[in-house]
Parts: sequence; structure tokens; C-alpha cells
Amino acid sequence: MSSDNDISGIERSDVGISGISDTGTSNIDRTGDAVDNGHQGQTGASGAERAARRDEAVRAAVEQGLLGPDAPILGLLDITGIRESAAELRAAFDAVVAPGTPVLHAFAVKASPLVPVLRLLRDEGIGAEVASPGELALARAAGVPPERTVLDSPAKTPAELREALALGIAVNADNPQELDRLDALMRSAPSRSPIGLRVNPQVGGGSIEALSTATATSKFGVALRDEGAREWVVRAYADRPWLNRLHAHTGSQGIPLARMAEGLAETYALAEEINRRIGRPQIDTIDIGGGLPVNFASEETAPTYARYARLLSEAVPGLFGGRYGLVTEFGRSLLAKHGTVVARVEYAKSAGGRPIAVTHAGVQVATRTVYVPDAWPLRIAAYDTKGRPKEGPAVVQDVAGPACFAGDLLAEGRALPLLEQGDYAAALDTGAYYFAHHYAYNSLARPAVHGYTPDGSGGVAFATVRTAQTLDEIVAESGGAHASSLTTLRTPDRR
Repeated sequence: MSSDNDISGIERSDVGISGISDTGTSNIDRTGDAVDNGHQGQTGASGAERAARRDEAVRAAVEQGLLGPDAPILGLLDITGIRESAAELRAAFDAVVAPGTPVLHAFAVKASPLVPVLRLLRDEGIGAEVASPGELALARAAGVPPERTVLDSPAKTPAELREALALGIAVNADNPQELDRLDALMRSAPSRSPIGLRVNPQVGGGSIEALSTATATSKFGVALRDEGAREWVVRAYADRPWLNRLHAHTGSQGIPLARMAEGLAETYALAEEINRRIGRPQIDTIDIGGGLPVNFASEETAPTYARYARLLSEAVPGLFGGRYGLVTEFGRSLLAKHGTVVARVEYAKSAGGRPIAVTHAGVQVATRTVYVPDAWPLRIAAYDTKGRPKEGPAVVQDVAGPACFAGDLLAEGRALPLLEQGDYAAALDTGAYYFAHHYAYNSLARPAVHGYTPDGSGGVAFATVRTAQTLDEIVAESGGAHASSLTTLRTPDRR
């Protein structure tokens, strides 16, 4: 077992939107999937190879002691798959842009804020999109160069802006007041940073309201269809020769591709209008954001980057003709399909005639799924006590987490091979926004995360991404050093 903390050093392998089905589905595989070939995506060998690598990794994790009675939960990342996704992203846009067009693919750090992941992506030609001082610190720790970093956030402080400008990091201003701050900073210390303005094309939302960023009242960017807003944007560029980018992000999971293309078309048209009206090609780069939806219903990768890039190039051909550089900010679509949370079944019980597998994975690693299960269903794979894919007839059962509230369920009424004590339940497609985003309910410890890849000799090599949180760390983060501080405060006598 490798102990190298840099997952980019794992040997490369030669291996080249819909919800989860309920019990009424007649075609169920061992993960509880509804087998659905209706998506236009990447099927066949790619998904099967990914599943095979995952199965081998779970078995090897149990064999090597990464999973077991004393290590009942683990996050796993498929390094081969991540590399493949990064290559597919680069190739998809290379195929549609004019030769020589500068393109920066900046990974949305919020999707997986883990330094070894950012280093791996850096080595695969991917930069970083950050939205907080913490995310910027992670990107810098991973060695992402400033010129391949983009700072987005609706709430940047003067200190954050000052640091970004000093480093030469690209900045997308969110609103007029932030642009005023940038005016003052640029007067006091001119910067080489590319600077853009985020606009909201207000083309509408999708099926998940919380991820719809181009609605009429979205908190992000300058709302283009509000009275006077478009004219204000044109003047903002005319008055600031250093304002040379334009940014928009229509939405993420649950947004139809056609709506994403519509938002990009509106943004491109605005860039053309600004450059024409101010009489110079001042905007030289358009940041199209990310947001490509992920299929959580099966192994299929759908939609693919290639399909999305072709759609955009057909909808907005002028954007890809070489007059504008491009920035993308994909996150979930790069990582989700390549992550798995595996948890030991501590107890198997029943209530009301329904079996319940009580595991160590719940709200602390799958917060969205537990609180909003209809919007964020996950596939569950069953493994036996040795980490091998579990066989047997499908049994309708619940897969529960360890937290002390009734709704802490990874899956409810799911048809799977019956999970028994000592087995393992795996939550699939959790490489983004799941185990990397710990929610400390019940002071549950952050689980360890390991990357894996075939070792070239029929086995599996692992590398540490993050060690499991210790009890001492939990106490320290919960104010342990200040245990008596509140008792020193005296309440004045009341009269």
C-alpha cells in the first residue's frame, strides 16, 4: 500500500439526469440502479471499466485494512478516471476552438477542496477557480500558478481583492460596489491581473432552484434585464480600459443544456456589443463558467464534454472563432463519477417489516442527499464482508447513517442484495460535494480519503489524500483549549 500523500504520483493505468429508481422499477442491477440507456452519453467500456476499478479498490481496501471494524468509513477516488475526465475536457474544447485560442480550464475548488486533488488536476493541465481565502490557500498549496487561477465570489473583501491583484490572479467582479473597490485598488497599485465582470443573463432556472444562478432574482452578478443595467455595464467597460473579461454562469445540476447555451449566447452578444460600442476589442476573454450536469442514475457519463462543447459551438459559433479566449469552471462533472464513500454495516435490523442496514455513512458525508433526497439521490452498491460485490436477490431495504435523527438515510426503500452485519454499503458518484464536504453532525469524525489506481501487477495501489480526523482534533476544533472561558464571564446582579 502506497503512503505517498501526492496522488498525482500514482502510476497511470493503461485502461483507456435522472433520479434513482424506486421499487417499482422492473430492471434493477446490484446497485439499485434503474438501467437506463436513454441518455446520449459515454456508455459501454468506459462505465464498465470504472465500475471494475471501483470493485477492485473496495476489495483491496478491506484486504489492506483501510476498511474494517476499526475503520468503518472511507472515501475513495479513482485516479485513472479523474485523469480521463481531465483529458476529455481538454480534448472536447480543443476540437471546437480555432487553433491558437487560449483556453483555461479552471477546476471549481469548492467541488473537492482537497490539496492532492488540486495538485493532480494541475498536473493534468487544469487550473483552479476559487471563491474564498481558504480555497485560494488550497490552490496555492497545490502549486496552481496565479496565472491559472480565477477568483470568483459574491462577497470579496478588500483584503481578498488586494491579495489577488498583487499575485496577478484573475478576478471576476460581482457587482458595481465591488467594481468601485477595484477602481481604488487599481489606482493605488496597478495590477497585471485579468479583471472581468460577472453578469446574470436572467434566462431562467432549472429543476434545482438552489443551483439556478441565472434566474430573475439570483444573487450573482449584474442582472442584465433589470432597467438600466445593460447601459451601466457598457459604460463600466468604456470607463475602465483594464476591464477585459466578461463572465457568466447560468447554473449547475438540473439546468438543461439548451438553457446553458442560451445564457452563453446572451453573454457573447453582450461582449460583442461592448467592444463595438466602445470602439476597441477590449473584452478579450469570456469566462463561461461550468455547471455541466452529472448523471447520478447509472454508470453512464452523460452528457459528455464533447457533446456540450459541440452544442455550444453550434449555438454560439462566433465565440469559438479565435477572437476571444475562453475560461471554463467545471467542478462536479470532473470528479463526481470518480468518487465512492464506502461504509461498514454496523448493524442489520428491521422495522415495520422493512430491513434497515445501519452504516457509518450518512448526513456527515452526504448532506444534500439526506436533507433533499428527491433532488440528490445516490446509487448504492452492496459489498460483502470481504469487499466483494454482493450477490443475491434484491430486497427492498433502507440504508441508514449513524446520525441521531430519523431522516439520516442514504437510501430509502431501495432494492439491493440484502445488507448484513459486517457488509459494506457504497454510495456511488460521490467524488464532488460529498466526503470532501464534511458536516460535523454529532461530532462525527471526517473520514480518511484515499486515491487508487491499478498497480500494474493485478493489484491496487493507494495514496493518502486526507487522514481520518482524530478525537483530539475534534476537541481542539470545538474549543477545547478554551474550556473554561465562558465561566469567567460574570453576569451582573439584576435588580
